[in-house]
Amino acid sequence: METVHGDMLLIYAVIAVAALILMITRYKVYPFLVLIIVSLLLGLAVGMPMNTIVKSFETGNGNTLGHIAIVVGLGTMLGKMMAESGGAERIATSLIGWFGEKHIHWAMMCVAIIVGLPVFFEVGFVLLIPIAFNVARRTGKSLLLIGLPMVAGLSVVHGLIPPHPAALLAVQAYHADIGKTIAYGLVVGVPTAIVAGPLFALLMYRHIRLPENNPLAAQFIAPEASADNPSRALPGFGVTLFTILLPVLLMLLGSWADLLFAPHTLANDLLHFMGTSDVALLVAVLVSFWTFGARRGFNREQIQKFCADCLAPIAGITLIVGAGGGFGRVLMDSGISQQIVQTATSAHVSPLMLGWFVAALIRLATGSATVAMTTACGIVAPIAAAGAVQVKPELLVLATGCGSLIFSHVNDGGFWLIKEYFGMTVGQTFKTWSLCETIISVLGLALTFALAAVL
Repeated sequence: METVHGDMLLIYAVIAVAALILMITRYKVYPFLVLIIVSLLLGLAVGMPMNTIVKSFETGNGNTLGHIAIVVGLGTMLGKMMAESGGAERIATSLIGWFGEKHIHWAMMCVAIIVGLPVFFEVGFVLLIPIAFNVARRTGKSLLLIGLPMVAGLSVVHGLIPPHPAALLAVQAYHADIGKTIAYGLVVGVPTAIVAGPLFALLMYRHIRLPENNPLAAQFIAPEASADNPSRALPGFGVTLFTILLPVLLMLLGSWADLLFAPHTLANDLLHFMGTSDVALLVAVLVSFWTFGARRGFNREQIQKFCADCLAPIAGITLIVGAGGGFGRVLMDSGISQQIVQTATSAHVSPLMLGWFVAALIRLATGSATVAMTTACGIVAPIAAAGAVQVKPELLVLATGCGSLIFSHVNDGGFWLIKEYFGMTVGQTFKTWSLCETIISVLGLALTFALAAVL
């Protein structure tokens, strides 16, 4: 079969994404099946060798699940322990007490920015979603009003502020100063998170009705006081916060390992090992068996049952997220992603705009903000270094980060994660999460240009 080249690749990509959305929204075909079918048909249509299409999809699926399946599994266990012990309820009541019910959406944004700093978006999401469910239940407010500020905070940190892994890679690629990048990142990121999070949520939650019954929310919401359990004592705020933030602290220590100990020493290797998201979450889950389990009077059988019960509802999400990664990989291996990048780099634009544009196109093509940011840095860094227009490397990090966050859609694992946990339709997810990401991307770029004019 003849291989497709040039602009025709882009046309096929647009048709594939349109078919995907149509089959899921209009014909209600299960997303996992649609993603496999469309990926295989796209590979055939653009002339990929037949023996590599399935391999390409499996590779993308496996690479995505290699990280996300473990993170979501362990994060869900931690969330379940937090819910059953009353820890999520304790955090929820404390936040409501401090900020008041009227301002709880601001509290969720602040917590997300703090928790999101050293962890990948998915890790922060699974750590915080039990708290969001509990806050929504206790205040009687829409999960969108609570949850959108949370995902906006996580997303801004993911793209703009070191020591987040993606931003840290961009700092190294552009030879930027990490301290200045953090400072500029906060100047750009905080106003962006405010607009895309609490303010956008206030605008949207009245127009979108979520289903009354959310099976995922049910397992994370603490059991009510009952005749058997009249006044269930909640765990202390300190011990709850320590258990939730333990993976965050371990990942921070991992990122500081080279500053604390000489490279390749046992202590350095151990900190790096403990700082990987999988190990950090595993340690937190094991600690939660004591802080949220044994100390709250649960026996080993009950703790085992919590772990087993909470994994069943996430099986579907995990498969869909993996299939999204498979679709993204077919886009890359078929040459569509490269074609998008070539189209971008052939247009002569300012380095800041180029960084944003290349990252945005890779993000749209692959679905991964991290892949978009790291790939764009490799393309833009030499062009920016050789360019006549000199810009501050720290601002290039921010512009590239903003581009990597644009319009999350069907090939992004995060899109399906949010759709399923919030109980939304694909259309509602576009109107809320995808639009939230686009606001972050465009407003962040505008503020970066404003900062460039001032500095």
